[in-house]
Amino acid sequence: MTTARRKRKQYCAGLAACAGVAAYAGLAFVLAFAVPTFRAAATEQIVVDWHSGLAIAGCDPVAFFTDGKPTAGSPDFELHYGGAVWRFANVGNRAAFVARPDIYMPQYGGYDPLGVARGVAVAGNPNVWFIAGERLFLFYDGARRDKFVADPARVIGSADRKWPDVLRTLIQ
Repeated sequence: MTTARRKRKQYCAGLAACAGVAAYAGLAFVLAFAVPTFRAAATEQIVVDWHSGLAIAGCDPVAFFTDGKPTAGSPDFELHYGGAVWRFANVGNRAAFVARPDIYMPQYGGYDPLGVARGVAVAGNPNVWFIAGERLFLFYDGARRDKFVADPARVIGSADRKWPDVLRTLIQ
């Protein structure tokens, strides 16, 4: 191998290593900031994404009832309500929410009912949900949802009693 070729090869290998490091750093940055977070600020009465201000990660709350699954809402059908931005899949779902937000909003502001029953505000995840008594409940994880499903009346009763205390901690 000639001296010139050896230098080119070393230079190209160095660039490839740098490019690999840069690609890894770029991927880490994207994952850190682009992945939706389901945490809420400690003063939020409704679980709201810290970065976007969206309630329930931009999912249409009416679609849980009509489609039986979390459905991404559209920026074209947004509504500011209760200190959060709600998105809907269509104008009909937005109108249904406006008419009865008490029905379609997740219970306890989107906080996990098991956490609320213990007196703690734990943000629920819109991908882990359950409808009981015609009300939407969001859970931190599947294990908590399974505990809730085993005896929803007991958990709801306890969470209803504790919710005013939890809400006071969120308002302060």
